[in-house]
Amino acid sequence: MHPKRSVCFTMSDTREYIIDQAYGLFLGRSYEAVSISEISNAIGFTKGALYHHFRNKEELFKAVVDKYLIIDELEFDLEQTTLIQFLDLSVQKAQKITSQLISTIPSYIPLNLLSLFIDAFRHYPGFAANKEDLIKSEINKTTKVLDQAIERGEIRSDINTSSIAEMIFTLNTGIARNLVHNNMTTQTAIERMREQFSEFYKLLKP
Repeated sequence: MHPKRSVCFTMSDTREYIIDQAYGLFLGRSYEAVSISEISNAIGFTKGALYHHFRNKEELFKAVVDKYLIIDELEFDLEQTTLIQFLDLSVQKAQKITSQLISTIPSYIPLNLLSLFIDAFRHYPGFAANKEDLIKSEINKTTKVLDQAIERGEIRSDINTSSIAEMIFTLNTGIARNLVHNNMTTQTAIERMREQFSEFYKLLKP
């Protein structure tokens, strides 16, 4: 193997190792509570070696967020998807996200994960704006699905689709509340979400 290529892979592996270890530290405590010294001690690196890969704690934290706190848009055929199909896809998406997050945490504590998201909003420049754009995009797409559902006769026509779209988004985020405040298992929280969507859909039918 080419020497430079081998070094490149080694550098990449080392960087990923640092990110993975820092993730556990940030998750277990908080951004403010974890120092560079603690990170270097935990991973067995000198500060100099750590700074070779990341300029400072903020850059390392951003790398952790970029790798582990990934919540992207729901992908579907906007023109062909019915509302009931959309709601089912939303549940599947929530299940996939929670499963991915939990699989990366040795001892899953929902409150710690929520705290990490809050830290991201506070200490990752642009994170809040990015998520706000994502929320707006998701609500706009949901509004479109609702408008088309009215045209198809799937749901009543006497509703404000923009307001309903925001309510659906709120139901989507309710899984976090169930995990944190109601101490539900992930599967129970997903099932509760499915039930709530089902009952909500009944209210919208003609």
